[in-house]
Amino acid sequence: MRRLVFGFFFACILFAAGAQKIDGYFAQMPDHLISQLEEAWRKDLIDLYKSGKPAVLENTMSGKSTLLKMTDHYLLLQSTERSTVELKLLPLINNTSILCMVETVYAPVADSRVSFYTTEWQPLPADEIFTPVSKNWFRKEDADTTQFEVLLQSEICLMKYHLSDQETTLTAEFTTPLNLDDESQQIVKPLLKDEPKTYQWKNGRFE
Repeated sequence: MRRLVFGFFFACILFAAGAQKIDGYFAQMPDHLISQLEEAWRKDLIDLYKSGKPAVLENTMSGKSTLLKMTDHYLLLQSTERSTVELKLLPLINNTSILCMVETVYAPVADSRVSFYTTEWQPLPADEIFTPVSKNWFRKEDADTTQFEVLLQSEICLMKYHLSDQETTLTAEFTTPLNLDDESQQIVKPLLKDEPKTYQWKNGRFE
């Protein structure tokens, strides 16, 4: 039933989706989603970036926010000294899109939150679009499971997600090991896969 409701909701937003580029959606996003920058400041950052000037402004947290990269479909913002925001337009059908937002906090180890919105900034149920990767995906098949669990069982699962500025992909890096002491990191490293988890955007979801 939940999938039927979600499918109906998706069908409805097709009629509301516009043809704006990412800068328009960034300017129009609700202030509560990015409390460091009010709408007028976001517009100023866009104008500075387009003019080729350093797109840097003071934010409401007495720090600086920097628009680092912007294309028609992707945006990367250094929102504070310890956080970033990525936005990506993801295609559906009939030239329509939804928005993916990745917020990453470095405290100091990176940890991300992934969320999805219509182009009118209405939240979408993330669990229908994306399944977070588990720490076990990163363990090599021949790794010592017991050793892996003993070293990581008391640690919070931290994951860094990253949107591609060129492709419709989302990558996940397991950052919990970086929270361990140096000795434990050296023990865990051989147990882990070398590559990150990469999701491909297919049929309206990351797979």
